[in-house]
Amino acid sequence: MIYDPVNRMKEDFKLRGICMSSKDNLKAAFTGESMANRTYLAFAKKADEEGYHQIAKLFRAAAAAETVHAFNHFQRMGGIGTTMDNLKDAISGETYEFTKMYPEFVEEAKKEGDKRALWSFEVANKVERIHAALYEKALNEIGQNEEVDYHVCSVCGYTMEGEPHEKCPICGAAPSKFDKID
Repeated sequence: MIYDPVNRMKEDFKLRGICMSSKDNLKAAFTGESMANRTYLAFAKKADEEGYHQIAKLFRAAAAAETVHAFNHFQRMGGIGTTMDNLKDAISGETYEFTKMYPEFVEEAKKEGDKRALWSFEVANKVERIHAALYEKALNEIGQNEEVDYHVCSVCGYTMEGEPHEKCPICGAAPSKFDKID
């Protein structure tokens, strides 16, 4: 079953006797639309793998529409600031993820013996630290940023500047598993 953040948030607020405001609804809708985008892209990849290319196109089209909705909600809730503000927010979010969120998730996965979740949380945790460092560098050099290409490991999400010539330092994937980001 797919996680439903909108109803989850509404139920949580209802239990606490709080009415959701339009801003709360925008946040919940942004989360839901963002998750729908990622979910539909995963579904599209699977449909392509199974040879259902037309269905994959439909999933990608719906994912693109969900992105439009998410951007609209995010903009209307005041989530987009200046580039400098956005970099600071990104650093804060990534730092929270690698210092608090993922370490807690890692511990829970260890307690449960869930090796699949543990691997996913551990690699994401390592990559979030790298993202924070890349954002920090961009913030420190704002207005004087050197033009570089970014490549992302399609296995674990490791993000790097420049061309990959060696295996991924996080998961060991070959350089051919990196995607250039435009």
